[in-house]
Amino acid sequence: MSLLDTLQRSGAVRPIDLALAHALQRVDGAVAEPVLVAAALASYAVAQGHAAFDLDGARDLVEGTIDWPDTMDWREALAACTWIAKPDADVESDAAAPLVVEQGRVYLRRYREYERRLAIALTRLSAATIPPALADIDALHARLFPQRDAGDAQAEAARRALESPVLLVTGGPGTGKTTTIARVLLLLAAQARATGAAPLRIALAAPTGRAADRMAGSVRRIADDLRGAGIDAELCDALPTTASTLHRLLGLVPGQTRARFDAKQPLRVDVLVVDEASMVDLPLMCKLAEALPTGARLLLLGDRDQLPSVEAGDVLAALADAADVAPSPRTPLAGRRAHLDRGYRQTDALRLEPVADAVRRGDVDATLARLRGGASGVTFHEDALDPLTPSLREQLLAPWRELRDCTDPREALARVNRTRLLTALRDGPQGATQLNARIEAALAGTQRETYFPGRLLMITENSTRHGLFNGDVGVCLRDDDGTLLAWFEGADGVRAFPPGALPAHTGGFAITVHKAQGSEFDRVWLQLPAVDTRVLSRELLYTGITRARSTLHVLGPASAIASALSRHARRVSGLARRLGA
Repeated sequence: MSLLDTLQRSGAVRPIDLALAHALQRVDGAVAEPVLVAAALASYAVAQGHAAFDLDGARDLVEGTIDWPDTMDWREALAACTWIAKPDADVESDAAAPLVVEQGRVYLRRYREYERRLAIALTRLSAATIPPALADIDALHARLFPQRDAGDAQAEAARRALESPVLLVTGGPGTGKTTTIARVLLLLAAQARATGAAPLRIALAAPTGRAADRMAGSVRRIADDLRGAGIDAELCDALPTTASTLHRLLGLVPGQTRARFDAKQPLRVDVLVVDEASMVDLPLMCKLAEALPTGARLLLLGDRDQLPSVEAGDVLAALADAADVAPSPRTPLAGRRAHLDRGYRQTDALRLEPVADAVRRGDVDATLARLRGGASGVTFHEDALDPLTPSLREQLLAPWRELRDCTDPREALARVNRTRLLTALRDGPQGATQLNARIEAALAGTQRETYFPGRLLMITENSTRHGLFNGDVGVCLRDDDGTLLAWFEGADGVRAFPPGALPAHTGGFAITVHKAQGSEFDRVWLQLPAVDTRVLSRELLYTGITRARSTLHVLGPASAIASALSRHARRVSGLARRLGA
């Protein structure tokens, strides 16, 4: 049996991956089978979030016992194939070649070009000349950061942002990334005014509508606080009050790869701030960087320890690696990262930092000790595989039962993010789908209507017509006439929709950790699976626990935590290397 047949019968890769290999075989019947297998794996790798397939890492990419070709034989077969491009690192590959081999990685051509083009665009943006800050701006900086002479990390990050056309600001939840950047924007506005330049065109953006709305709200609150503290009102008014999704900013239409704004028609912005940058995939970051005009500032905010984007690439981690190297002509991002690590956004009742730090370091013993030690606000329900077991059921359901009795949609929506059950998996007994169904049955009975008062709904596709986006969560309530409607937060206030008219959606009581990225909840219940799965990783566990603001419940066996901490959700990519790392 051929290796291609083995892959097909094992179900290890998708039919569409095999279809690519068979299509290439029809074009050239003499092509060696190792080349066809590499084509299928390059396609499968993108579906798994990688930019490419590493010839030395086939066993890590595909589950199952498979007799892979010898790496040297594989390389020779690829080298001999005439329709596989083998360009130099900075050179565009042949558009007629569906695959590219570079540095031992096999790319679908499109993704190799995204990497190459992104590196070129970031190099261009990083080369812009930044005028020195005026003395008055330094005085304002001292006023905005009164602890700067005591080594305040936020003050240092702001200083570097003023000096850099491109800067990464990284740190965990609540370390002050948005607070710092809002003050940077105020300083930049002050600089523009002092030099007589036109008012800055500032844009705020994020990968999801939910993250964009949260960032805009934070910047508005910061501006109000600064105004109240006596900072020049005109400067406070210069801060943006709205934010956009990256897709909307670029003019990307669902299902299409081309954007309204690109290198030929750049965005009309002077400063772009992107929050939750860890969620931005490789194609989107490439299009964004290319659409920025030369001289524009790019400020990326994110937590590199969180899960990478669902789609291909781990861009923020690659850029952080490229920023942490020694300066040289080949390292355009060197020194362009500021890391904040002071505190987490949590109440006095929750001391999450020790647990999060142990998880981030991958220290199994320390993580389990801190979970078992009953840290303030943290409860470890060791070996619990069902959050609806009698001993936990009412504690979990109580906040959602209160939603059922709400009559004011605004009050109900204010309570939506108080409690959420997070899961590592979508399917299975510890998966979001089954747990959602069981929670709904517990709240409204097995003979319930599909939609009932208090039901949480999560949108699963973007709909510009509705103004609803993937990940938005709403609640079902009756209006004054007794009609059951689905209510969602909007930029202009609360909006209601007939449930049957909504875009694709599912229950929102239990969601995967991936879906929870960019969100925070007062109380988090994190259910880990009974058996090990490749989905479990250090980044998934870190992302899950750091969604909590006041209370964290972790459920599952210690073995699941040990498995997660032993596995990195890292992606195969050449981006950091292209930028000198």
